[in-house]
Amino acid sequence: MGINKIFTNCYVALGSNLGDSRGYLDKAIVSLQQHSSIENLQISHYYQSKPHGPQDQPDYINAAVSFDTDLSAEALLDELQKIENNNQRLRQGVSRWSARTLDLDLLFYGDQYIETKRLTVPHPRICERAFVLLPLSDLGANCKSINKTTIKECIEALPGSELKNIKKIKEIEL
Repeated sequence: MGINKIFTNCYVALGSNLGDSRGYLDKAIVSLQQHSSIENLQISHYYQSKPHGPQDQPDYINAAVSFDTDLSAEALLDELQKIENNNQRLRQGVSRWSARTLDLDLLFYGDQYIETKRLTVPHPRICERAFVLLPLSDLGANCKSINKTTIKECIEALPGSELKNIKKIKEIEL
């Protein structure tokens, strides 16, 4: 008798601004596509955006993915960090918002609100960042909400300066 797996729909933001940023995002997406606990992977467009924090670093390449998984939120976080580490992500001796080869942020884990020492979901700064909101919109996540504010409402509330610092750069061809 087989065990019925319970799948949760998740959204993850991807970003890179060191080295071959598009290549790092492509490799991360392939890793997610090949993972045995991930199904129905959808990929947003790629975007180029100015960095948040120190401006003396290269622009970021950003995207988002959605998928279904039978992993717990903490186990999924472990897998995302493993993918980051496999792509030369440095964590020691690096300041917040510094340049990085790969950053994978778990944005939504189903409709759950999670707050642990390691993980806060939904990600607390989704509504402030066009480089997260526009890829989420590509994935049809406009009705997802953070504290009763939808992704669509967050996009509409973004200042023009935030929208001016981002542009769509690539259709996905994996």
